[in-house]
Amino acid sequence: MKKFFSNKAGSNAKNSKIGTNGVRRRDILKGAAVGGVGVIAASGGMLADINGGKAATGEPIPVGHALAFTGWAAHDAQEFKNGIELARDEINAMGGVLGRPLESYYEDSKNMSADEMVGAYNRLIDRNEVHVIINGYNIGSNNAEYETLADAGILQLHDNTIISHDSLYASDPERYFGSFMTDPPEYYYGSGYIHFISWLRDTGQWKPRNNRIALVSGSSEYSITIANSLTATAEEYGWEVAFGPEIVQTPTSDWGPVLAKVREVDPSSFVNTHWASQEIAQCQNQFMQDPIDCLTYYQFGAISAVFTDVAQNNAVGVTVATDIGLLQDEMGLEFEKKYRDRFGANSTPLVGCQTYVNMYHWAMAAAIAGGSGEPGNFEQNRKVADRLNNLIYRSVLGTVRFRPDTRSAVPYPALTDDPSLGMPTLYFQIQENSPARALVSPPPYHTGQFMIPPWFKDNGGLPQLKT
Repeated sequence: MKKFFSNKAGSNAKNSKIGTNGVRRRDILKGAAVGGVGVIAASGGMLADINGGKAATGEPIPVGHALAFTGWAAHDAQEFKNGIELARDEINAMGGVLGRPLESYYEDSKNMSADEMVGAYNRLIDRNEVHVIINGYNIGSNNAEYETLADAGILQLHDNTIISHDSLYASDPERYFGSFMTDPPEYYYGSGYIHFISWLRDTGQWKPRNNRIALVSGSSEYSITIANSLTATAEEYGWEVAFGPEIVQTPTSDWGPVLAKVREVDPSSFVNTHWASQEIAQCQNQFMQDPIDCLTYYQFGAISAVFTDVAQNNAVGVTVATDIGLLQDEMGLEFEKKYRDRFGANSTPLVGCQTYVNMYHWAMAAAIAGGSGEPGNFEQNRKVADRLNNLIYRSVLGTVRFRPDTRSAVPYPALTDDPSLGMPTLYFQIQENSPARALVSPPPYHTGQFMIPPWFKDNGGLPQLKT
């Protein structure tokens, strides 16, 4: 049976300052400042230095965004727009890209189907002649918009979190040179959760009653990929998927039948890989009608304030992960403050930070490349893509570094044990009925301590949350 983080990291997660390899928080920035051959390490302030203090007074660079303003993900679309506008205004104040300010154009991707995505991309390219399309996530198009983008020869940066991005890029790197996924694929949510609960177990922060996991999946390819990854990894770390993956046809608000089966298995951990915030909040509400002593885990969807709005006190104790999210270090907290100062106390910096970082990453790469290119300018946009592929960016969500074979972000700790060279998969626990989330893993980024959920009848003598 493998262990994830070794016990030498310390059994007290809150007090532990050192991860598996003895890496301290203060060493992360040092590590990010060292690049290999052809690699540049950067932070956002680099853009001001490149511009040499010049004001952004030149001809605007059109930047496109396809966001689901009227679909089921409208709450996240608004946060993505917030992040874009905050970054755009800051970048323009620094001189834009070599003196040219950025100008945003938006299209509604609605429910993110193939037709809706292709239509949105065509309008951005044909009407606005955008040089790049920068989004959060758009799920459900089966990458149909990639063909439109490849024909135009411009770049896109997105957080779709899908393994099919990796395989499509690898199938024809020359054609899809402009497509970058700025987070790791969803696959690592599944294996990562096994790492996380193994770390809790091995460091004594949680004493599971048994090694059983109950696994429920939504019906999307995204959810099923995560479930299959978890199943493939569980045994290696001493866990048994005793129930599932049980695929539930989604969307749905009725989780009663599948929860009855989960209770029969009596697992130590219940995992639901569906992602829609409102729907998984209903799952947690229905779980709490007759709770058992097991952890409940929902990937990404429980990050949103919508989850706690629906689940209320039932949300307290839930664990949730995101493979792209805001750190709670000096940089992250500064960003959180300025984001909420501008967009309100109920806004979600954990979501808005994604497009904020994408804007900066592309702008720096374009500036280093000597400027961006309009649709059809393959030569210049290949230069931008090359610079982006070799630009390690220490951002408010950790280190963004692209795998050259997939042009998706390298995850830490799944594919690198160096936190300065990978984007951390962040594990949060909801510890109060509020938008706040306690960052409990991974070392050395964690700032909070995991606590036993309040519905446990037996806490094993460990610190327990109260509602």
